Amino acid sequence: MKTLLKAVLFSLSLGVASLAVAQEAQNININSADAEMLIQLPGIGKAKAQAIIEDRETNGPFSSPEDLSRVNGIGDATVESLRDQITY
Repeated sequence: MKTLLKAVLFSLSLGVASLAVAQEAQNININSADAEMLIQLPGIGKAKAQAIIEDRETNGPFSSPEDLSRVNGIGDATVESLRDQITY
């Protein structure tokens, strides 16, 4: 019984670790992502992805999610929806 319990606990710990890695892998770095990566974000199409890239080339890197609002067409609602899906 102890062996079975150990096996179950070990399996659960691996599952939790895998979930944490998967969540981190889904986050997109808005300072280094290319257009193809950026369009994977909800509400970001080709035009906005290109605008993000052009903005960071012109104005420097984004230092917070709120900095995305400096990109034409990205407002507070979009910033909020992306907050947990981006890194910078």
